[in-house]
Order: sequence, then C-alpha cells, then structure tokens
Amino acid sequence: MRKGMSGRQLLTAQAALAGSVAAALFVKELPGIVRELRIYRMTGGLRAHHRYP
Repeated sequence: MRKGMSGRQLLTAQAALAGSVAAALFVKELPGIVRELRIYRMTGGLRAHHRYP
C-alpha cells in the first residue's frame, strides 16, 4: 500500500480550504457591502442618471 494522499483527496482538501477562505473573507466584508448597497439605494441606484451625470 502507498502512504500519503491520492490526487483526488488532495484536490478535495484544497477545494475545501479555498472555499473556507472565500467564505471567511465574504463574512468579514459583509458589513461593508451592506453599507455600500444602502448608500447606493439612497442615491437612487440605476434611476439616478439624470441627477448624477
């Protein structure tokens, strides 16, 4: 028997690690994203072209 991980196990582990890092970054940035969306909606969003050229 070979010792170590197979290629599929290594790929799965890397995908899980990358997914957890992406999820942590998203959760960390979520308050700022919500704040930016709120400001965007207050300024009129897509309908504000005539107000802000």
